[in-house]
Amino acid sequence: MRIFFCAEQTCAFFVNGMYLGAVDSFERSVEIDPADGVFCELKAPAYAPVRFCLDEDFLFSPPEGVELYFFGGAAGVHIKDFVRADPSLRVVWQQRIAGSLLTLCVQGRVLLNLESGQGFFQIPLPFSFEECAVTRAGALFLLESPSAFAVIGEDGAVRVLSDGKVTERGARVTAEIPLQDSLGHIVRRSWENGEPTECAVLSAQEPTAATFALAFFESLLIGGDPAPYLSPALAPKTGLLRQFLGAYRAVVLTEKTDVIGLVYARKPRVFDVRRFRVTVEDGKIANILPET
Repeated sequence: MRIFFCAEQTCAFFVNGMYLGAVDSFERSVEIDPADGVFCELKAPAYAPVRFCLDEDFLFSPPEGVELYFFGGAAGVHIKDFVRADPSLRVVWQQRIAGSLLTLCVQGRVLLNLESGQGFFQIPLPFSFEECAVTRAGALFLLESPSAFAVIGEDGAVRVLSDGKVTERGARVTAEIPLQDSLGHIVRRSWENGEPTECAVLSAQEPTAATFALAFFESLLIGGDPAPYLSPALAPKTGLLRQFLGAYRAVVLTEKTDVIGLVYARKPRVFDVRRFRVTVEDGKIANILPET
């Protein structure tokens, strides 16, 4: 089985103790038979090694911090979360808000310890929250770092976790968010008590012929108006298109400009990538078909 590996940190990649090269944000692939149960290890400077046995159990349920993507007869392994090698505990701050005690600390990773009337919760956060402030957001908590924000409930549930800059605080939270997509969208999104309410595009680049199909699916994903991309026959069928494509969570390129991969969640940390072929006529999308 062809297995592709990528990681958020540059790593040395070992299989059964043999060094196979470096892995980073660009995919590297190797042929592995899951029945062999090979031992994989990825080592990044200043971080604890990520280790797992790549067997059939792994393909069913990868460990925390590792995401698995299936496409065709291959699979992609994304090492998303790393733990720093330094295990020492550092308390960043501790605050009591509305009867709840919140403690932000760093011990290999950034952790928010939340003690509320609903219990004790330990919430892992990205390293971008190593320096952040907390305020009340209605009945929830708003954490803001220089580049990201999170809305968290008293039950420990993370309602919102995103890059961006908060512009409105309170029960209604509004933020300007740069999207890492083909058109460089910057959007303004709002949430009421942790539930999404509005999304408006503030700025975006114009698509090129090479990114036209990709930009269409990205526009549909963020709730934008896809009509400018569609032929006169398809433009009135936007609602049916959304139903046809379903609830995908990301858009990825393939080796063909007219074939786009849509990412669908199968279960926690496991995703399917389905390919769709786009037919463009007179500068507009005239047809979308699943590619088998």
